[in-house]
Amino acid sequence: MTDSTFTVGLIQMAVTGDRPTTLLAATEKIREAAARGAQIISLQELFNAPYFCKSLDLERFDIAEPIPGPTVAALQQVAQELGVVLIVPIYEKQAAGIYRNSASVIDADGALLGTYRKMHIPHDPMFEEKYYFAPGDVGPDLRTDRHPGMNGFRVWQTKFAKIGVLICWDQWYPEAARITAMLGADILFYPTAIGWHPAEKARFGDAQVDAWRTAQRAHAIANGVFVAAANRVGLEPEPGTDGIEFFGHSFICDPIGRYIAQAGTEAAVLVATCDRALIEDTRRNWPFLRDRRIDAYGPITQRWLGAT
Repeated sequence: MTDSTFTVGLIQMAVTGDRPTTLLAATEKIREAAARGAQIISLQELFNAPYFCKSLDLERFDIAEPIPGPTVAALQQVAQELGVVLIVPIYEKQAAGIYRNSASVIDADGALLGTYRKMHIPHDPMFEEKYYFAPGDVGPDLRTDRHPGMNGFRVWQTKFAKIGVLICWDQWYPEAARITAMLGADILFYPTAIGWHPAEKARFGDAQVDAWRTAQRAHAIANGVFVAAANRVGLEPEPGTDGIEFFGHSFICDPIGRYIAQAGTEAAVLVATCDRALIEDTRRNWPFLRDRRIDAYGPITQRWLGAT
């Protein structure tokens, strides 16, 4: 391994138990990834709980916890012990009545570098996220001088690479990927919880997976960065419904969009080495960032430009 390389690990797992049991299982997978050489390891969206947004239930707000809090603190110890960077996506209680879909970034010395809060919040059948999550804010972070800068899209310089973190529904938006890449990210991580409605799987299942992967690979290509998406797996029930079957298919791809690691629909630990030299090489040959017409893009700030 050279100074230009860093090794990424993704944890793809089912969530079937309570939070302490799930945290223990995830920690074992982190140890496996680290033993295989992973330096930056990402868990999946809302990793330590079943996907609770399938229906509206006030009691499910109790799943949330502060950051820093018990789960992040436990994984800070793991990161320090193993000397790895961890991306820890959990349900965050920021204040009374303010809850976020968040991902904390822990450096290899156990320091909490900061937290990304999901910017795009979906509202679909059995993905009732607007009920549970406030979107990430855009503006100065006034809480502490230790983490200056802006909320919204961010990057973190970790021990091994400069990383950007976006979450699930964010992965469909080229604007999110472009801004995070422009902030200097070597790699975009997408912790995810996406799956099939079982009744639709036969008709749409393959197309949904292909669209999901294609959209994110396109971000890698358009921005000349590595992309890593960690999804969950397994059928998670919900009373009165067929539940959601989370389809996995986690992957890591290079700046040309080539898969360098990928999983199927079973639990898996992916590990792949990324070479920053390929970012430079790709951007020299595909100079999309150089040729952007930034003087012409003002209309992108509007919701719609066509006839009403």
